[in-house]
Amino acid sequence: MLGWSVTFFIIAIVAAIFGFGGIAGAATEIAKILFYIFIVLLIVSVLFGKRRP
Repeated sequence: MLGWSVTFFIIAIVAAIFGFGGIAGAATEIAKILFYIFIVLLIVSVLFGKRRP
């Protein structure tokens, strides 16, 4: 998940350099959403992983 987030962030940077504002904005938003999903899943994984005996 974090890998996809980084990929969309790189796409956003390249699109911004070449002047494609709409694509850059969309890729940035996708990267943000994927990053937040990754963080939530990481926290859930850490919390439930410690409950095992």
